[in-house]
Amino acid sequence: MKAAAHKTIGYYPGYRTINQIGYWDEATRKVVLERLGQSTVLRFFTAAEAPLAQAVVDRVLPQEDRPPEQRIPVLAGIDERLYSGRIDGFRYEDMPPDGDAYRQGLAGIDEIAHALFGREFVRLTHLQQDSVLLTLHDAKPPAAAPTWHHLPADRFWRLLIDDVVGIYYAHPYAWDEIGYGGPAYPRGYMRLDHGEPEPWEVEERRYEFEAPADSLSGAFTPLGKLRRGAKS
Repeated sequence: MKAAAHKTIGYYPGYRTINQIGYWDEATRKVVLERLGQSTVLRFFTAAEAPLAQAVVDRVLPQEDRPPEQRIPVLAGIDERLYSGRIDGFRYEDMPPDGDAYRQGLAGIDEIAHALFGREFVRLTHLQQDSVLLTLHDAKPPAAAPTWHHLPADRFWRLLIDDVVGIYYAHPYAWDEIGYGGPAYPRGYMRLDHGEPEPWEVEERRYEFEAPADSLSGAFTPLGKLRRGAKS
């Protein structure tokens, strides 16, 4: 059976960072290939937590534009970090350990969903799910969601976003999407000024994109309003 063609997402059609694998040293190749073959088995999140956690990650960074076999396993990356106990080396004094923060935060997201829409997060429409997550983004969860009385919504939101974005853009498929040339060692880069592309890069081809009608992706709140509404 013939393998399906690789679909490149983003402004760089046909580009694949992995094609540069011959220019990397052995250690770099090993790290990158492990990311391509990452297991999706969850060991930290329970069977009850996993569907909710996946639904949250899918709204923070949707991947519907990718074929299923080319979707980046963001939740698996978060799960692996929490299971292995990797941290950034510090923790805010008003935050619990990351694993506890995730368990409490997921429960708190369901509390918001019930407070706003009377149902669990996983049973909401995409637009409703975005509305739930927006309350965390704005650090204004409803008072009827008791978890957020002791878990700082803004810090949990930052923890979640840092994990999702960091794991997504560490993956070679995301490198294809942004035209990233991949690890520079040992070859290095030739074009150091004037914005000229490297010989192996492809021409950027931009296209118009409209946010889906069933999402809040196209909405924004001016930063000044968020600051005025923030706690001192």
